[in-house]
Amino acid sequence: METQGPPDKKYGNSHYIEEKLAKQKEIDDWLPITASRKAKWWYSAFHNVTAIVGAGVLSLPYAMSELGWGPGVGVLVLSWVITLYTLWQMVEMHEMIPGRRFDRYHELGQYVFGEKLGLYIMVPQQLVVQVGVNIVYMVTGGQSLEKFHNTVCPCCKKLKTTYFIMIFASVQFVLSHLPNFNSISGVSLTAAVMSLSYSTIAWGASIEKGVLPDVKYSYRSSTTAGKVTTAGKVFHFFSALGNVAFAYAGHNVVLEIQATIPSTPEKPSKGPMWRGVIVAYIVVALCYFPVALIGYWVFGNSVDDNILVSLDKPRWLIALANMFVVIHVIGSFQVYAMPVFDMIESVLVKKLHFKPTGTLRFVARNVYVAFTMFVAITFPFFGELLSFFGGFAFAPSTYFLPCIMWLAIYKPRKFSLSWWSNWVCIIVGLLLMILSPIGGLRQIIIKAKGYHFYSSTRMEVNRICR
Repeated sequence: METQGPPDKKYGNSHYIEEKLAKQKEIDDWLPITASRKAKWWYSAFHNVTAIVGAGVLSLPYAMSELGWGPGVGVLVLSWVITLYTLWQMVEMHEMIPGRRFDRYHELGQYVFGEKLGLYIMVPQQLVVQVGVNIVYMVTGGQSLEKFHNTVCPCCKKLKTTYFIMIFASVQFVLSHLPNFNSISGVSLTAAVMSLSYSTIAWGASIEKGVLPDVKYSYRSSTTAGKVTTAGKVFHFFSALGNVAFAYAGHNVVLEIQATIPSTPEKPSKGPMWRGVIVAYIVVALCYFPVALIGYWVFGNSVDDNILVSLDKPRWLIALANMFVVIHVIGSFQVYAMPVFDMIESVLVKKLHFKPTGTLRFVARNVYVAFTMFVAITFPFFGELLSFFGGFAFAPSTYFLPCIMWLAIYKPRKFSLSWWSNWVCIIVGLLLMILSPIGGLRQIIIKAKGYHFYSSTRMEVNRICR
């Protein structure tokens, strides 16, 4: 009688690999980025509009007052061109290897720089950007709610900004439990429409208001003993660069958006994705340039860091615009939070071996929203946060990291057009990263000197009853 030997090693390994792949697929089907790949090209359009156009557009007239007409227009146009180019690179690199998709920014970074180094380079950048945006949007949402309240009811009791940030956060506690990117498509579409609406109101109301009688277009700067300082002009200029960098911050979620679009060898996802990006960037131009140029033309260097704060009349229209801002940043918060949720849940399930359950998702997402709310309440420096985060984090991931990866992968011929284009973007991005946080940090320090934690709002309120 023949005795049965040990199981075939090859069969055993094959069975183990199949089980591992099945488990991996189950996890991928649960994680928010890879759960659904049924998006259409127009999903790309409004997701990108929601991601790019946001709090940043309202600070552009303020940035112009720090840059001046010539440098201001130049920086705006150059940033639009460079970021469109680097966004095209990201779309192309998503499926540069046949049969493989880089669904997350850090996955692309790991392919280019190596498993460990890529993770160390990309993940901190992404987290600073996405968590930073969520914190700033908490502040923006709260301040816009406050402005709406004070505009509609100027005689009502003045409330702390803290309470308005908490009201805004309460909406995020609910929406953060939508499971994946496609499930927030309705929220994102609404947010995209709102962004175009309040941008139009901002420049339209500025035209209606007319140029201020004593308008000045000299550089905005701080004063010492009543005198304008050169150092103040320089630091404000640096700070403005960060504001502009923040305004073009959509690259940090572009691969995650493209991951939701179906792809086949015959019809790769880059086609519909790029179509959506083109539409999105046309909308970006329609929002950014009129608001920046008309806002600065009307108010000059007296414009507020949020142009809607500078506009008081017509009251109903300004109230409406502020509510549009609130609705928009509700959607923007979700677009930027979804990749963070994906990272948190990936670590909990893959590294810490928690079971992928609804309870785990409920707890993890609530903790994250609570964290961003706490930081926003503690440090509500809207304009200064924009410039600091804009330079420190958005410049690398938006302006030059895509170019570095492109050079490493495709290796264009030295001194060719592609080679020069990428190196120009890298140099511009490095300058932004180095200079703008200096101005932003200085402004934060100045504001913090007179700020008391959890006290009262920084926003001036018109208390005249009519």
